[in-house]
Amino acid sequence: MFHLKSKWLALLGGALLLAGSALAQDNKALIDILIKKGILNDEEAKQIEKDLAKQNAASDVSTSGSKFLKKLTVSGRFQVQYAGLGTEIDGAAANPVSTEHFLMRRMYLGAKAEMGDGWSGNLNYDFANASFDAAFIQWKQSDQLVLDIGFRKAPIGLEEWDTSSGSLKAIERSPATRYFVESNNGRRLGAGSYRTGVFLGGTNNGFFYNVAVTNPERDEFSSLNGNSDPGVQGSGTAANNSLAYWANAGYKGKFTNGSYRFGVSAGDLPDQGGLVLGKGDNLAVYSVYGVLTSGAFDLEGEYFASKNDHGVSATRDSDATAYWIQPAYFFTKEFEGVIRYSYVDSDGRGVNISDGVRLAPSGGTMDKMSEWYFGGNYLFRGNDVKFQLGYVHAESKDTVAGAPAKAKSDGIRSQMQLNF
Repeated sequence: MFHLKSKWLALLGGALLLAGSALAQDNKALIDILIKKGILNDEEAKQIEKDLAKQNAASDVSTSGSKFLKKLTVSGRFQVQYAGLGTEIDGAAANPVSTEHFLMRRMYLGAKAEMGDGWSGNLNYDFANASFDAAFIQWKQSDQLVLDIGFRKAPIGLEEWDTSSGSLKAIERSPATRYFVESNNGRRLGAGSYRTGVFLGGTNNGFFYNVAVTNPERDEFSSLNGNSDPGVQGSGTAANNSLAYWANAGYKGKFTNGSYRFGVSAGDLPDQGGLVLGKGDNLAVYSVYGVLTSGAFDLEGEYFASKNDHGVSATRDSDATAYWIQPAYFFTKEFEGVIRYSYVDSDGRGVNISDGVRLAPSGGTMDKMSEWYFGGNYLFRGNDVKFQLGYVHAESKDTVAGAPAKAKSDGIRSQMQLNF
């Protein structure tokens, strides 16, 4: 009798698996009937349902026929913002037009293809900005040695490298970070963010490291854009033919009810300093950062420094510095309060409020700027579904020639986010 029942179970399981996901509901109904009639017991039914679930999951993904594909993961991030920011310039006959606008800040869609033996392919594209966030091939030998070849962020800066845009507590990155890493516009340094190259990193007993050799220019666009950037396809010119070198290292650990992380990072960008790129002026940037959490409290901060050959003029270098500090506290499981202060000293190179505060109207080129951010985050489903609202107050002062001057920007910024 046992042999006969085993044979029928094998035939039944095979038939149901062949039926596939298209008959999933019918299969469940059939299994329930067989349980009622005593042909299957609960344990046998659960095993057949498990086999069906595995078969259905495998059939959910259709590929070009790669025989080595082990797993394909799809991810995404949707961020919808509102910015209401106005700027006032002391002594100006008229102030710039305020920003009052909804926008799609990010619309990421990503995929990770795991091929076995540590190999994987990673792609993340931002449809809101027609730009790549990541596109690289990875080989992971172990936690101590991970090799990435392709396009990703250079390993410098706590907010930029080590903090996902989906985990930012103050909606946008600080003016200090933006001034150092975002694209060079004659004021910002352009010393970080997206690069194409070779990246190596790993962790071991709390110690972590990352090193990279990349193209010197930040360029995440998929093709030529209005600024004639070559996009991720790359194009060597006199302005960007010298490779850039990056390093980041630190230590992280845990204690009772808390954790800590601290590190240093640096970037060396030959020919990327001065006022005109590719003219033999070099740029070097450095940062020191730390994170401390204890229960509901979180404290983060970072200090930046730079050495920019002829960063101000043909006869004057610039050693810009900047820093930010950000305490945050969970008053309830869902609600978090955040305060951040940021400061930038361009050392004569110049900074605009719009360089540091995204979408803020221009306040003219000054030597220094600061920002206060006061906000709250409500986490409906952790960082996967959350709403953020914050008040921004920024000031810039002193012209690059040293004359007294002042501008300020005030307003609100909000964001609704969904991750999957």
